[in-house]
Amino acid sequence: MKILAVSLAFLVLIVLWMRLSYADELPQVGQPAPSFSLPDQNGKVHTLDDYKERWVVLYFYPKDDTPGCTQEACEFRDDLHKLTALGAQVIGVSVDDTASHAEFAKKYHLPFPLLADRGGRIADSYGALRNLGFIKFARRYTFLIDPQGNVAKSYLNVDTSRHSSEIVDDLTRLKGN
Repeated sequence: MKILAVSLAFLVLIVLWMRLSYADELPQVGQPAPSFSLPDQNGKVHTLDDYKERWVVLYFYPKDDTPGCTQEACEFRDDLHKLTALGAQVIGVSVDDTASHAEFAKKYHLPFPLLADRGGRIADSYGALRNLGFIKFARRYTFLIDPQGNVAKSYLNVDTSRHSSEIVDDLTRLKGN
């Protein structure tokens, strides 16, 4: 019983350390967003500079075609007309490859880029990479990037069922509409 308690306490400390270690690595509001250059589901390379003068909803997600990731992507799809009317471009990022992204986009009719961050370098630069030894995946984080390329808002506790509408509301407020 004592070994179990010590093991549990050790596990709790590791989890807390992992959560705290990422807090300092996140891009801060008002600071330039880390640049990226990644291929989408069709092989087209996208960079942050491609979206100068536009708002960018850069969302990181763990894995294609899983329940939470599908719900989040479909919510963005369904609200895309509102987001584009506000001058925003939605871009999804995960460590899945372009083929997986292509299947996911086709299956759910996702009309926005899904970027393949195979090594997790970009997710890491945004503090969104979760590296558990041989398994890497992105945390469910979103960054709203302003037309000047600065982080306007970060979302670290995402509720996939209402995340897209939350961004529509925040973007409306930030733009003063």
